[in-house]
Amino acid sequence: MAFHSMQMPIEKPIVIDDTTLRDGEQTAGVAFSLEEKITIARMLDEIGVGELECGIPAMGAIEQASVRALVDLGLKARLITWNRALVSDIQASLDCGIRAVDISLSVSDIHITHKLRKTRQWVREQLRRALDFCAKHDLYVSVGGEDSSRADPDFLVELMQIAKEMGADRFRFCDTLGILDPFSTYEKITYLRSHVDLDLEVHTHNDLGMATANAIAGVRAGARFVNTTVNGLGERAGNAALEEVIMGLKYACGLDLGLDTRRFVDISKFVGRASCRPVPEWKAVVGERVFSHESGLHADGVLKNPQNYEGFDPGEVGLGRHLVLGKHSGSQALVHRLKELGVELSRIEAVALLDRVRSMSQRNKRALTDSELLLLARRHAEVA
Repeated sequence: MAFHSMQMPIEKPIVIDDTTLRDGEQTAGVAFSLEEKITIARMLDEIGVGELECGIPAMGAIEQASVRALVDLGLKARLITWNRALVSDIQASLDCGIRAVDISLSVSDIHITHKLRKTRQWVREQLRRALDFCAKHDLYVSVGGEDSSRADPDFLVELMQIAKEMGADRFRFCDTLGILDPFSTYEKITYLRSHVDLDLEVHTHNDLGMATANAIAGVRAGARFVNTTVNGLGERAGNAALEEVIMGLKYACGLDLGLDTRRFVDISKFVGRASCRPVPEWKAVVGERVFSHESGLHADGVLKNPQNYEGFDPGEVGLGRHLVLGKHSGSQALVHRLKELGVELSRIEAVALLDRVRSMSQRNKRALTDSELLLLARRHAEVA
């Protein structure tokens, strides 16, 4: 069987539109201070994120002041705000010095009927009014289709045609409830691309645990813009995680977006503290222990060559490698770790000591600390 290359051909560069400062902050109970917003924006800008969705000016004076403060930073990244498809919302963004807007409106019949209590014709007219105002002010525009994943694809095509005719720059396909899988995401984005020549953006939620996979599927289908949040923050189960999307594109798709990934852990930790949502040790890509190895077979393989059990070097995202001594450890890892701690042990001595290590780990239901390991080694030496 011949395996195809994972390299993914692309026609135009992919742009990350990170929405940590908007959708991330919409996580229930999360509120960033202005200083935290400035730090997050600067960190994302410094690593090369191309666009930052930085707030909702229509919320009021405090939000407007924070958006203005971000505009005044003079970042390389384009700043874009979230707005309802209302002239008053867009004007609030203009008043903050913003030159790029996402104008959002519900596009599924479920939302149109039961949320807006309007009609498809009302949605068309609302979109036209908003786009006309944006065109008069020479704004960069992303048309955000809320609940796109449950919308009639042909109605989406119609809205995209209106958007293109009236000068919008792209259409945001939102899986607002996180109900898609990567295959249906790919199919839906492919369908839209085949009908309207307008850049597409994918906005995915993690309700079924597939936000990252769906974001990557959207990119594979031809979406040029992809929404992320640091640590996957966002409403309900969150959004596609920045760090997962970037590393997934690089190693699953062969598509390197050129970001400085070495700072991922620093950014992840900062956002974790600012959001009062500590990063789990097992969090994909940036968790402190995702490069920990305990199994004897795995630890031995990593010691021989890290590529045996690591898809990429931990230093690439700002992490380090850990050999954990516990119930499943082997003698090779034990010899290696003790040597790092200044204790030389023969293979025969290691085999004898290993039983005690495993027993203690099982009794405590965790790996041994270095001090516990040294204590066991000392006691073993005394008995021997």
